[in-house]
Amino acid sequence: MQYRKFGQCGFQVSALGFGTMRLPTDDKISEKVGDRFSNNIIESEAISMIRYAVDHGVNYIDTAYGYHGGFSEIVTGKALKDGYREKVYLATKSPVWLVEKPEDFDRLLDEQLEKLQTDVIDCYMLHSLSGETWRDRVLKHHLIEKGEAAKKAGKIRYFGFSFHDDLTTFKEIVDHYDKWDFCQIQYNYMDIKNQAGMEGLKYAASKGLAVIIMEPLLGGRLANPPKEVLDILEASDRKGSPADWALQWLWNQPEVSVVLSGMSTMQQVKENIESANRSGIGTLSEEDLKTIAKVRACFEGRATIPCTKCRYCMPCPNNVDIPGNFELYNETVIYDDIQTPRNSYKHFFDEDTKANLCIGCRVCEEKCPQHITISEWMPKVHAALAGE
Repeated sequence: MQYRKFGQCGFQVSALGFGTMRLPTDDKISEKVGDRFSNNIIESEAISMIRYAVDHGVNYIDTAYGYHGGFSEIVTGKALKDGYREKVYLATKSPVWLVEKPEDFDRLLDEQLEKLQTDVIDCYMLHSLSGETWRDRVLKHHLIEKGEAAKKAGKIRYFGFSFHDDLTTFKEIVDHYDKWDFCQIQYNYMDIKNQAGMEGLKYAASKGLAVIIMEPLLGGRLANPPKEVLDILEASDRKGSPADWALQWLWNQPEVSVVLSGMSTMQQVKENIESANRSGIGTLSEEDLKTIAKVRACFEGRATIPCTKCRYCMPCPNNVDIPGNFELYNETVIYDDIQTPRNSYKHFFDEDTKANLCIGCRVCEEKCPQHITISEWMPKVHAALAGE
């Protein structure tokens, strides 16, 4: 296993981290624990996978309060018994959306310590920060101060945050507190300008933060690309699976501290460990990087709506998030994946900004440099994303 510096924290972590958001499940399993079901985790298999990874050099395990309906932490705690806890850096996250008052932070942390069967969490982060949760939860309820207090009490060792919003918000959060130990961002070769992006990665690293990468395969999309993308990869002199290409692109960058993979099978664990063993900073050639650039261009070229997200069309008189709707719709075509964008549209997209609210006023079309017939597209976008 290759190991990398974890920011300025004074220790090294494995290039590959084990993410426990996608543990193996079985719909036939319905074990009830308290008033909740186990979310169908196949515990014996999950524990074997985590321990296999640790036995083969993985020393960073990531979980969260809400993963698998709250049972990921429980299974992770079981997997780290029998001496495994001492071999790893354990990370989990505070569900800030459940914090209604400062005391909730402590209550939730104590619950997580109990579920994980440990006295201390190595890397504790405020989960999935956005501009809204930053203002309405973290600052309002003094959660940075609560994190500092938890550190002093010996309940956590290092304090950071995970992030899902834009670059401006990311920099604001990084700059607000000069004692962040680390951050966790969504980043892959298709997300170089999305969310924190490459600029955010380099910005955080320049401030001394360790940077943890989540969604390196974009929810599995980069591991199973369309044929035209696969053809580009296979034409290269460098051989490797699509997943290996995506992971190696990340490990090639010195600012990356650890890459998390949410693995669901033992085969995925073995393949990712083998890939991590070959990883290193600067190991990709110029030709390899050109191949990734071709792949990115191929993906982007599949988009049906030529929206560049310049936002000249905004604000919409009826509050429709025009670029956001187009981006989700394009994802259905770019990645041959309708379910993930539909899920995002249903659960995470603001109801007040959805495509069905377009009234066809065409004010936006007068401003669009791409001359997109926005008012004609919006009903199609909503029908596709809403499944109508």
